[in-house]
Amino acid sequence: MEKRVMTDSKRRKGLVAASALLGGVLVLTACSTDGGNGGSGSAAPTKSSSQAQVDAAAAKETSEAQIAISPKNGATNASIHNDAKVTVSKGTLTDVTMTTVDGTPVKGTLSADSLSWKPDGQLSRSTVYKIAATAKDAKGLVAHENSSFTTVSPANSFIGNFTPEDGSTVGVGMPVSINFDKSITNKAAVQAGISVTSSSNQQVVGHWFSSQRLDFRPEQYWTGGSTVIVKLNLDGVEGANGITGVQQKTVTFTIGRNQVSTVDAKAHTMTVTRDGQTIKTIPISSGSPDNPTYNGQMVISEKFKETRMNGATVGFTDDDGKGEYDIKDVPHAMRLSTSGTFIHGNYWGAKSVFGSVNTSHGCVGLQDVKGAGDANQPAAWFYDHSLVGDVVIVKNSPDKTIKPDNGLNGWNLSWADWQAGSAA
Repeated sequence: MEKRVMTDSKRRKGLVAASALLGGVLVLTACSTDGGNGGSGSAAPTKSSSQAQVDAAAAKETSEAQIAISPKNGATNASIHNDAKVTVSKGTLTDVTMTTVDGTPVKGTLSADSLSWKPDGQLSRSTVYKIAATAKDAKGLVAHENSSFTTVSPANSFIGNFTPEDGSTVGVGMPVSINFDKSITNKAAVQAGISVTSSSNQQVVGHWFSSQRLDFRPEQYWTGGSTVIVKLNLDGVEGANGITGVQQKTVTFTIGRNQVSTVDAKAHTMTVTRDGQTIKTIPISSGSPDNPTYNGQMVISEKFKETRMNGATVGFTDDDGKGEYDIKDVPHAMRLSTSGTFIHGNYWGAKSVFGSVNTSHGCVGLQDVKGAGDANQPAAWFYDHSLVGDVVIVKNSPDKTIKPDNGLNGWNLSWADWQAGSAA
């Protein structure tokens, strides 16, 4: 009886030990369920379903607002006009800042609906800009976006210097003349980016004098009183390999009354007509037989009440002094050519010269006084009644006809020859 009791006790101890051993095995097995760690004992725990739900909820709290900035981050050769812009979808913009790389702020305007932002003015070339934008969605959740870009450099861009000026009133002979600061090889694309229209509905055609000069004019002189509109849509236009335009500009000018003055070098007179009527005949002295005045149609391109004329600048430098001159106060001077032809006042010549003898170095001289202070002098009258863009025609001179690219004098080309120089 005693022996049996002892057996039962031993049996109970064995069960407890087995149970403890089994529990240890279960615990050990539970810690090594990640077969990928080969029993290393460092496996990552799996997420519970409740944790996954928490993470999904957090993801749903991300703003739905989507900000887009152009140019794209890291862009180079960006336009200085229209490239910079910030837009947003599924939200509204709350803050946009644009600065140069050194922190100088760039002013801009947010659209009324807060969906877009643009800088107010033209950007600078060869400049790094940074944009930081903030937006929020319908729930008020915030999104951010940043970008940095570099605008096109002067070395990789071209501009056109044009005449006449915006808002000016000019004579009927004034062409639109554009001089580019780089040689243009893609002339067709550049010419297509420029439009010149007139309220008179005259056909206007461009003519390339060189790879850097493009002029526009109608077949006949502009109609007096008309308005001419020039649009330079050259931003992003490739003028040559790796060279793009940067201009986006509209220029408007007005054509004044129709005034054309005809110089007869042989008769020593100039007849001034306005709107087809002769309003004055003025005695003149043109180029001497050794230095005759060019024939042809010339356009007044500049006006100076007084200016210096130095013969050395146009080749009059002979050793005996017969061809040299340097007059520091030539009155009422108006330029007719790039090479130095002017129509101007002359105070150093005898009154008897005008209307009888040609004595100049190629200019057209009118009687005047030193200091340009007498409004009754012929030169003063003509100066006061002339516009940049008026036409002065010289005839009956022993010299040749002036070249059409020597000044604004493309009228000396026939219409067929003018059209032949178009790349359109």
